[in-house]
Amino acid sequence: MKTIGLIGGMSWESSAVYYELINKIIKEQLGGFHSAKSIMVSVDFAEIESLQRKDDWNSLTEHMIKSAKQLENAGADLIILCTNTMHLCSDEIIKNIRIPFLHIADAAGKKIKSRGLQKLALLGTKFTMEKDFYRTILAKYGIDVIIPDANDRELIHKIIYEELVLGNIKNNSREAYKRIIKDLENNGAEGIILGCTEIPLLIKQDDVDIPIFDTTKIHAENAVEIALKN
Repeated sequence: MKTIGLIGGMSWESSAVYYELINKIIKEQLGGFHSAKSIMVSVDFAEIESLQRKDDWNSLTEHMIKSAKQLENAGADLIILCTNTMHLCSDEIIKNIRIPFLHIADAAGKKIKSRGLQKLALLGTKFTMEKDFYRTILAKYGIDVIIPDANDRELIHKIIYEELVLGNIKNNSREAYKRIIKDLENNGAEGIILGCTEIPLLIKQDDVDIPIFDTTKIHAENAVEIALKN
């Protein structure tokens, strides 16, 4: 079994879900007393969030490279970044490490392609929805991405940063997301990409009528697949 390196803390709530998922998948596949070999470097999200607000992506990238190198030096065989937004830094992370980096959008793209879907709505932070780093990778898998309108993007982002990353799960926010998803479905979306690792804390498959793609779960499954591959 290879050792999975996790860059976590953005937020710690979703990082805990990653850790739990990876170990559950290992248990399901190997049985017995098996658990995952893993190492986590967890950052202080207050520092990250402050730099995001300042749009200081150079400093954010330095933080991510430092964390990735810590994992590599500690003996990780592969790295996953336990957040969607910070994959904005992925190109530079990859350039600065010698071990594989598993991109969350690649994992999502493979899963969506296997389902034969082509037009997907992307929910996430404003960075994820509005910048092209995510949709560029999904385009490689023949996936056309649509996003909510500006007001709904603002609302989605606000709920993530003011509630979900703090572990606050509110029913009225769930209803707001469900309304946005229905609007996207009416606009032709065949499925919904939960492109923020906190959104699955709020939205489940039973909440909506079209397939959802939980990028946290998909990413964790991909990491285990690589870790167990001979």
